[in-house]
Amino acid sequence: MYVKKTLALIYLVVFLLLPSFLTGCTSITKDQTEAKPVSETAFLMGTIAKITIYDEIEDKQIFQKVFDRISEIEDRMTINEDNQKSEVMQLNNSAGQAYSKLSQDTFFVLEKGKYYSEISKGQFDITIGPLVKLWNIGTEKARVPKETEIQNTLPLISYENLLLDKENLSAKLNNSGMMVDLGGIAKGYAADEAAKILIEAGIQHAIINLGGNILTLNTKPDGSYYKLGLQDPLEPRGDYMGIVMLNNQALVSSGTYERYFELEGKRYHHILNSKTGYPEDNTIMSISIITKESIDADALSTTIFLLGLEEGMQMIETLPSTEAIFITSDKKVYISSGINDENFEIVKDEYQLQKEVVTP
Repeated sequence: MYVKKTLALIYLVVFLLLPSFLTGCTSITKDQTEAKPVSETAFLMGTIAKITIYDEIEDKQIFQKVFDRISEIEDRMTINEDNQKSEVMQLNNSAGQAYSKLSQDTFFVLEKGKYYSEISKGQFDITIGPLVKLWNIGTEKARVPKETEIQNTLPLISYENLLLDKENLSAKLNNSGMMVDLGGIAKGYAADEAAKILIEAGIQHAIINLGGNILTLNTKPDGSYYKLGLQDPLEPRGDYMGIVMLNNQALVSSGTYERYFELEGKRYHHILNSKTGYPEDNTIMSISIITKESIDADALSTTIFLLGLEEGMQMIETLPSTEAIFITSDKKVYISSGINDENFEIVKDEYQLQKEVVTP
């Protein structure tokens, strides 16, 4: 899915709160001189990739190394039919036929994707590609499919029919017409890989922002947390309803406001339910996931949205080092047990924090 996202629609699911938080503070070096944060951007994976480093940079090619790595991952995992390097396209084109040889990158992401498909009992399903193609939300070809089209497509969605051979780093889709779509997880993996390059280069304080998929390295040099604004799902981009504080954590949000189209007064958003074939219709407007690794936050942001408030919260509470912030259509805010006043603040009075999830 990520290759189809337009810049205007995706560029800040979660945006950096104020420029001063990223570019106005100082980094303390060994000789106590001041060094301003340095940022560079590139258009990758269908969005703006921005890397901000707070430390002194010894490797002048560090930004390019990060962007090259993200580009490599994009090439391997895109579903852009024009990209001849795509291992995912090779897998999809071989559906119902033979195993496809994969890189360690693609196999790892498929394995992670299947794991989240399994624990969500298929609510999150990385073989949702045929349904994504049917709706084409986020493209100029977006439409409401006919009911017969949807019903004919649903049997093609089955993570259980994705076979993984770890020993030989290969995979196979059992049935012809099946399609893997890594749009709900690939950017998270790319952010984690970017972080590895920075850490190996001795960078200790940085922010990786892949179109709203945020990953922070440690704190700022002065020990303060990174502050990020949480998008108000009912307002234009850049209008935030809360502030999240991060320390060596990832933050990824999904919501009904990200990518959608409207027809005859009804909004159709991009988070598709693999069971019904339609955009998920529950009380959640936005879900934000905080984890240690971005790949987990990326997959869980979709998974928990699809599970809904009660079941989603139950799952979050079983996962280590994982927290969530739910915003519902009645402007109520629900938080997991690890969220408190020290790491989250609501700044709009109309959004009311709830003490517990009440079962309807």
